[in-house]
Parts: sequence; C-alpha cells; structure tokens
Amino acid sequence: MLGGSPFGPPLQQGFVTGLLLEPNGHDHGTKDVEKAMLASAKDHIQVGLAANLRGFVLTDFEGKERKGSEVFCYGGTPVGYAFCPTETVNYVSAHDNETLFDIISLKTPVGISVEDRCRMNHLATSIIALTQGIPFFHAGDEMLRSKSLDRDSYNSGDWFNRLDFTYNSNNWGVGLPPKQKNENSWPLIQPRLADPSFKPQRSHILAAVENFTDVLRIRYSSPLFRLRTANAIQLPFVTLRTHHSETEDQRLLPPERVRFHNTGPSWVPGFIVMSIEDGNEGIPGLSQLDPMWVLMIFSYIVVVFNACPTEESFSSPTLRGRTLQLHPIQATSTDETVKKSSYEASTGWFTVPARTTSVFVEPRKI
Repeated sequence: MLGGSPFGPPLQQGFVTGLLLEPNGHDHGTKDVEKAMLASAKDHIQVGLAANLRGFVLTDFEGKERKGSEVFCYGGTPVGYAFCPTETVNYVSAHDNETLFDIISLKTPVGISVEDRCRMNHLATSIIALTQGIPFFHAGDEMLRSKSLDRDSYNSGDWFNRLDFTYNSNNWGVGLPPKQKNENSWPLIQPRLADPSFKPQRSHILAAVENFTDVLRIRYSSPLFRLRTANAIQLPFVTLRTHHSETEDQRLLPPERVRFHNTGPSWVPGFIVMSIEDGNEGIPGLSQLDPMWVLMIFSYIVVVFNACPTEESFSSPTLRGRTLQLHPIQATSTDETVKKSSYEASTGWFTVPARTTSVFVEPRKI
C-alpha cells in the first residue's frame, strides 16, 4: 500500500502514496513501468482483502485468472498463503519503522496539503479495517501519530514516542530524530519537519479519529466483513467431467461472496472495487450470514477504495440495477467529502471523491 520496503529507496511510492498518479520526483522508471507497479500493487491488496487466501481466485491486471498463491512479490514469495481468514493478521504500520502518517508525509509530493495526507492516512487504515482476516492497528494510527520521522524509536524516549490523547498534537516536528538510524535520511527529513504546512491541527486529528471510529463501526455492522472460513469467501472450483473425453472437462467458477470488479487490462488506475454478497434462495452455494434480528441487514455490499488525487468514476454491468445506497454511517458522517459518493442503478455507475473509501449497501428485503 505504501510502496517500497524499509530497506529500499525511502521515496518509492505505492498504491496509497501516489504512485503514477501523483509523482514525488523519485525515479520509478517509465510511465509504463509505474503503471505496471501500480497494477501489481492493486492485485496484492486485493489478495489481502480476501484474507490472503492461497486458493482465492481473482482476475489479475493482465486479465488472467490466478490463485492467491500464484500472485507473487518480494522475489517470488506468494502473496496468498493462508488456508483460512483467521491465519492472517493485516496491517499497514506497526512499531517498527516510521509511523503511518510519517511514511505518508515522506513519500508524498512536498507540495500537497496536510488535508490530503490525512485522507491518505484514513484510506490506508480503512483498507485494513474492511479486509477479511484479523485487522491490526499500530497505536496512534487513528490520530495521525507521528514520531517526527524517527524510523527506530525503541530507545528515543517519550519525546519522540509521545501519544497525546488530548488530540492537541500528533507529535510532528518535535525535533530531528536521533542520528544512529536516521542520519542518512536527514536531508529528506529536515526540510519536511521544518515546514509548518506538514503539521496537522487539532481539527485534523479529531476528524481522523472520528473517521476511524466510523469505519470500525462499518466493519461491525455486518458479519460479511468478518467471514470466518475460506469457503465463506469463495467456494472451491467445480470441475465437470464430460462423458466424451478428459480433454473436454470444464472448470466452473465458484460462487463468489467476495469479488473484485475493476480488474483486467482495462482497469481504472488507483481504484479498487470489492463486492461482498450474502446468500439467499436464488444463489446456490452461498448461505445467508447477515442475521435477521440486527438493526442493519445487508444483502449486498460494495466497497470502493479511490486512491486517486481526483474524484473518479467506475461503471460495471455486473453491479447495474441494484438498490445500493451509501452506508448509513457514512451518510450521516461529519466527513462531508464521503457524502458526495454516489451510485446510479441504471448504469452501475459509481462516483467516489478523491482519496476516499466509500461503502455502498443494499438493504435486505424482509
């Protein structure tokens, strides 16, 4: 999501931090190379959203059907490795290396606003929150926690590790981080820490906390976000053997509770569209999971992650004609941006603001 690795170039960008769509000046290669990197990152994230299941089948950016175990990164390591969702813990930041807000502040173009960086922070945490499997959040992710770009703060004391639960400060810009693990990056770090436009205000921190709380409430509004078995996410392939010869065997796509729509070579860059479907009598193989006694009952959910710096739209024939509406928690949110998200049933057309996660739900007919 963030780009690169702790041991690579510090400015290498990823899906959330502006790769291809908002260059920071780092040489990633040609535009075609950047597009391929972004497409590959999207596939990796999609496997992660499906609980990193080794057997989950998706259509990759080339239009090929691949299992999670056939999508590779880090020198040939499979992205999909788990047999069930409870075997994977998903996170975008942890105690090691820079905090989420700090790495976003380092990798994004210097000229973008602090509001944009705050939205990227929330986009990253919302992807984790709406992923199948076990979500893990580094303390302070929800309040834009900063260690002033210290990448190894185990011995940096409270000065760099402070968590301010009054929400008056996120601890950005309290000083140049210690020499031992940070000296090589000082030329990049120092001007950013000295620039007051990088520092979030209390209003930014409060908004981040509220948005984070909203997305957790969305996760717990439906068991469809917390599927417990691999078969609940996607049933195994079915092979039909004809009576003529083995060469005529057919491999049928399984019923898909979790599915991705913006796939193949015609994908919209920076856009991930995931649907989660509950079972009903018309869908053999999918059981109904959303209980009838809860306040919010959804038969179909579409989550759109827009990492683009601009409002973007996406249309899908598969998603046409549904009764989707913005999730009630987002429809009543204090975030005025997410409220601008829209869906047009006649065309299956979704419009989502820049750097925004929008959740659309179809209420179950009772």
